[in-house]
Amino acid sequence: MNEILIERDRDIATVILNRPDKLNAMTRPMWRGLGEAFEALSAEDDIRCIIVRGAGTRAFSPGNDIAEFATERSNKAQGIDYGRDMYRTAAQIAACRHPVVAQIHGICVGGGLEIAALADLRICGESSRFGAPIKNLGLVMAYAEMAPLVQLVGRSIALEILLEGRIFDAQEARDKGLVTRIVADDQVAAETLATARRIADGAPLVARWHKQFARRLGNPAPISDIENDACFDCFDTEDFRIGYAAFLAKQPPTFTGH
Repeated sequence: MNEILIERDRDIATVILNRPDKLNAMTRPMWRGLGEAFEALSAEDDIRCIIVRGAGTRAFSPGNDIAEFATERSNKAQGIDYGRDMYRTAAQIAACRHPVVAQIHGICVGGGLEIAALADLRICGESSRFGAPIKNLGLVMAYAEMAPLVQLVGRSIALEILLEGRIFDAQEARDKGLVTRIVADDQVAAETLATARRIADGAPLVARWHKQFARRLGNPAPISDIENDACFDCFDTEDFRIGYAAFLAKQPPTFTGH
């Protein structure tokens, strides 16, 4: 579908919310397509980083297209059914093996903020705006939608965002922990690509392990001996031998992902 595009630059893939005439507002087919894109890219061993962004420079996404509500989300039964598509996509982004970087231009609100919160890093421009004013629609952010936001910024700040429903600037977003880095508006794409390249040039197995470990540390259950032991699997990889030899030779490593 042309409203979700995938572009490739060697080992970096970019997933684009491609509805610029509507500021990349999400429709139900877009939610499905976004999840399918991440599921497919996660399975590819030659991908080392994924960028997700909105088309153009006016918006990442303002969230769901309100015009769809009359036909797709007009009652509880429809809301539950629509929610399944959203939650499935959120789970696919969260479970992605590869590092994900959100390239945020302009508006990043509501469902757009939910997508960005699922990324591992978020880079925005100085004029970017954030928020989740869904209280003004009489809607809640359900458990599955709220969980990544709470995990990212904590319960108190998540509630501040939802209870007040304010739209706030990039500096406040960084202060709240929503944003990793702020750059000039005309440097967002370049900085995001440079970040993705730094990630992609590292050992891909290590990046995947670090994502796995960070996810596991969100679970309060004690780390088992088997899990601790698995942290040392990296010593048996070809990439460790490549990295070690390159360090001694004072040369940049070329990792294979094995």
